[in-house]
Amino acid sequence: MNARPIFFVAAALALATFPHAICAQEAASAATPSVTRAGLPYLLEGQVPASELVDAMRASRAGGKLLKLDRVLLHSPGFARGWSTMFGMIRTKMSLDPKLRELTTMAIAVMNNAQYEWVSHKAAFLAAGGTKAQLAALRDVGRSEFDATPFDETERAALELTVEMTRDVAVQPATMGRVRGLMSDQNVVELIGTISGYNMVSRFLVATGVDLE
Repeated sequence: MNARPIFFVAAALALATFPHAICAQEAASAATPSVTRAGLPYLLEGQVPASELVDAMRASRAGGKLLKLDRVLLHSPGFARGWSTMFGMIRTKMSLDPKLRELTTMAIAVMNNAQYEWVSHKAAFLAAGGTKAQLAALRDVGRSEFDATPFDETERAALELTVEMTRDVAVQPATMGRVRGLMSDQNVVELIGTISGYNMVSRFLVATGVDLE
């Protein structure tokens, strides 16, 4: 039996319910649960040891408050340190256009049904120059209904790369050629790294069941 059609049916159903899932999670998160939807406990403030790592994490968060994601990551300080270092570099130390970074992240959130990732990056996408029309179009990314009209040539190429890397892993030579024709090799590497990294984020969030803030 060919499993590919089943995959696309499941993917389409996940995408179709994406906005409703966000609303449901927002209602659930209002209760401030002590464990994630997967049953992992959120570390309480008194359980988080004082350390240079935790200080740095607080400094990167609004109001110095650890996120629910942080309070799951810190179950493994070593992993949390690697995570913070990697994504700190992606967010602040690369030459890649921040809008492309946030655009691909939002697309990944939709395709992997990672509501936390979508909600967490929505403001950053808009701040980087994204528009509400683009946000609306991204709800259908990876589907036949997707309208690429609101995006420029480079953004469309980045989204095509994101879809192939996220859905198929393998990238078509024509897609890579198109991307390479629009940006420097440094930015190509950074774009691929960003897509890879935020796919990891989405998979971590979905598997651990971290609730919306």
